[in-house]
Amino acid sequence: ECAGRYSCEVSVRRKDADEPVDGKSIMQLLMLAGTHGTVLEISAEGPDAADAVATLAELVESGFDED
Repeated sequence: ECAGRYSCEVSVRRKDADEPVDGKSIMQLLMLAGTHGTVLEISAEGPDAADAVATLAELVESGFDED
């Protein structure tokens, strides 16, 4: 949902995998099977790419705001 707020393209991949997935697709993100401790790489291309990457990285680092 957060990535969808940006107009840029967002990609996410596991550091131990070659292929990125669409960071705006919940189904593709679920297919990453990222559990706690999985290292992710977030990238984006477009006019607001830097803001998107910073916000998404912060969201992941915060544990998706779950306690």
